[in-house]
Amino acid sequence: MSSAKASRVLVDPSGLHAAALTPPVSKSDAQRALVLGHLTGSWPLPSVQAEADEDLPADVRVLRRGVEALRLPPDAVRDIDCADGGAPFRILVTQAAVTPGAQARFTGTPRLGERPHGPLFTSLREALGPSGLTLTEGAPWPVELRAPRDTSKVAPVFRVPGAQSSQYASSLLLGCAALHLRERRPWRVEIDGPLTSAGYLELTLTWLRRFGFDIQVAPSSYTVAGYTAPPSVPTLPGDWSSLGYLLLVAWKTGGTVVRADTGSAHPDDAMVRLIEQVGLRAVPTGAPFTLKVEGELAGGLRASGEECPDLLPTLAALACVLPAPSTLTEVGILRVKESDRLEGIRTLVKAYGGTTALEGERLRIEPPRTRPSGFEMSSQGDHRLAMTAATLCVLSGTPLTLSGPECVEKSFPGFWRQLARAGVQITDAP
Repeated sequence: MSSAKASRVLVDPSGLHAAALTPPVSKSDAQRALVLGHLTGSWPLPSVQAEADEDLPADVRVLRRGVEALRLPPDAVRDIDCADGGAPFRILVTQAAVTPGAQARFTGTPRLGERPHGPLFTSLREALGPSGLTLTEGAPWPVELRAPRDTSKVAPVFRVPGAQSSQYASSLLLGCAALHLRERRPWRVEIDGPLTSAGYLELTLTWLRRFGFDIQVAPSSYTVAGYTAPPSVPTLPGDWSSLGYLLLVAWKTGGTVVRADTGSAHPDDAMVRLIEQVGLRAVPTGAPFTLKVEGELAGGLRASGEECPDLLPTLAALACVLPAPSTLTEVGILRVKESDRLEGIRTLVKAYGGTTALEGERLRIEPPRTRPSGFEMSSQGDHRLAMTAATLCVLSGTPLTLSGPECVEKSFPGFWRQLARAGVQITDAP
């Protein structure tokens, strides 16, 4: 929809009607599958090839281009632009470091450069540095890397702290898969301290197993110990982070969502359970992977950033229309996303007329006493804040003026088309 490319749009929910809504492929699943397809000879990955490029999340396109660069001849210098993709950058840095003799030069947005990557770099240097890895950080760009040609003499272990992000451990486990295939010896990741967003590491382990890797799990330790080619290449599910918005829209409009695999390993399928706290139920329709949402809103909700950080903005939108206050916990992780999402949530609640109270890692959201006639919000270039604001617009029936709607391309390029399918009017704002 061309209007969604405008820098400022009016989102009008006055014409809502039931529709079947479709999420994109899961970018978290696709990123892991693309790397494993590259490593195991399933390139290009069929279920990514089957998607039109314009429907693929930008982060998936970024990672696919990065993998294609890693597949260049050994003497090629690889220039890899990761845009604002935190997971693609972290995954690709490790894959470059374990590609024999690879030379890579990484760049990205200023915000990506501000996000924390140091623990991953330290882990790579400590494990692979003795075999010849060089990794030079710019201020913040470029990050330049030259991989060793032979890692067979170093101890086969990466050590990394778990408190800041599970993406470091996921990236290193995918690196272990590459090293195991090449060296035919076990490689492991040891995690120091508590692990943030453990569900995403479980997702990585699930994909490693789907592609035929034998994973041995001990307390705070994960070892890639073997490999047997699977009978077929796994397919990609719908994106549960995106389904979070669509389930709420489907409830409001009486529609359905498709591509909703409730047996997914994605941590954001917690949405189905979390909305039950406030009187809603996701119900299978009888069609494959298709859900509708029934019920009446009641009470307030509680959710943790430790379990599902990407759902917290979506749940904050729901909190604004509930009859009682809600509490989000372990919210500090939101500060180091594509934007400071914690402040973004507070800005959204205030714009809608509600109030928030932040005490340490706990955010209390108080819905407004009366619904406003309209509200304004800037996406701050963050796809999740843009889609959260639009979801609140639909849930409340309140028009939204949104700046920066185009950022949804990062994870859900068809988001505005799906809202239009449900009767939402999206036009250029004056």
